[in-house]
Amino acid sequence: MSVTSLSQAVKSLQQRLNELNLFDVQAPVLQLQQQIDALPLMAWIASQQTFPKIYWHGRNTDAEAAAVGSCHQIFFEQSVSDEQLASVYQQQLGCLAEPDIRYYGGIAFDRRESSWPEFGRVRFVLPRIELRRQDEHYQLLLNLHLADKDPQQELQLAQTALGALVPAAPLAPPRKTEVLARCDTPDQQRWQQLVSMVTEPEFNAQTPKVVLSRHTQLKVADTPDPWTVLASWQGRNPNSFQFGFQFSAERSFISCTPERLFQRHEQQLKTEALAGTTVRGITEAQDQLLAQQLLDDAKNSVENQFVRSHILAELAKLSDSVDGDAPLAIFKLNHIQHLHRIIRAKLKHSVNDFQLLQAMHPTPAVGGVPKQNALDFIREYEGYNRGWYAGACGYLSRHVSEFAVAIRSALLEPGTINLFAGAGILAGSDPQSEWQELENKIATIMSILVDF
Repeated sequence: MSVTSLSQAVKSLQQRLNELNLFDVQAPVLQLQQQIDALPLMAWIASQQTFPKIYWHGRNTDAEAAAVGSCHQIFFEQSVSDEQLASVYQQQLGCLAEPDIRYYGGIAFDRRESSWPEFGRVRFVLPRIELRRQDEHYQLLLNLHLADKDPQQELQLAQTALGALVPAAPLAPPRKTEVLARCDTPDQQRWQQLVSMVTEPEFNAQTPKVVLSRHTQLKVADTPDPWTVLASWQGRNPNSFQFGFQFSAERSFISCTPERLFQRHEQQLKTEALAGTTVRGITEAQDQLLAQQLLDDAKNSVENQFVRSHILAELAKLSDSVDGDAPLAIFKLNHIQHLHRIIRAKLKHSVNDFQLLQAMHPTPAVGGVPKQNALDFIREYEGYNRGWYAGACGYLSRHVSEFAVAIRSALLEPGTINLFAGAGILAGSDPQSEWQELENKIATIMSILVDF
């Protein structure tokens, strides 16, 4: 297939749509593809006026995607049980018959609790239009969802979506905004109380780890553009996942997160235990010393081991084999570094992505141990709605699926920036040190958004 400019590719797809006879198409989803010249995907999606807007960039990969519009979605705004999700997922498997068809979306941290407007407890979108890059190869993709729809109406909607595309304008650097007010939930005094509750010996004996988090709400003079912010964040932590979901002009969720939930290639699964944190050093020697101290620290090693043990136990039920013997390593980010251990598995042929999400999320890296005890404590005492923070975000497809845990993230709303950070609380945790860890974890995004 020849490579062409985006505008020429759009005209080509419009012509192909004019020549289509959808009554002869048997598949529930039809995808048209066109190779295109290179273009900046983040700048392209920032320029579009169609919602939703979705961006995804894998960690340490040369693959990214930008998508606009929706031709089908799985959306649960209110309560949804595992049985309902399993049923809906099975119904949509036919839509994933072709290997390149993807649903992008996320699952809230706690589906028992209400979630953010527009995002819901579960929302996955089959985009109308996608741009994808793999290394130096770019594609324009157009999706038509034909199941239970009028084919001619779907054709017209696709034509309209193509006609609404606009060229990519260069991204301007993010302008720092003035903070008018800041509110932390829980505040520092309440945080100290919660840490004391978790580390109290009788409670800790039954629940040895709870990941407490904090919502930092900034009232600002000007709401920044999410895509310019994400592009800057991406530049500072290129070895993280970068993604964004903007379902309307009013609200967007962006993340530059280091933590993989899982990556599946056919039946081969890759996941990891990412838990245990320290800061970066000013010099290389200091940085290496801090990394070694992290490796040698008993509290952080125990925290990482909780995550590893949970993942191994859950994967054992779903896999023919599991390998969790990779050595403990250091994962470095801009302001902090984490303990990191890779885990691999060969899944049973009957296992699907929904079962993986159900089993693995939330991990002890964002919830705690035992999972149910920790979640009950978070629901009762943390004091705010996590929404998609610490949720599972990514994409589903037939051959490859990938999900990240949205731990370094921001929810942007008119006049408001919402930031989130968490820390694993175990026996011996110091409230002041853990509070400072929260500050360290939002330092990068704060330096992009506001003047200190």
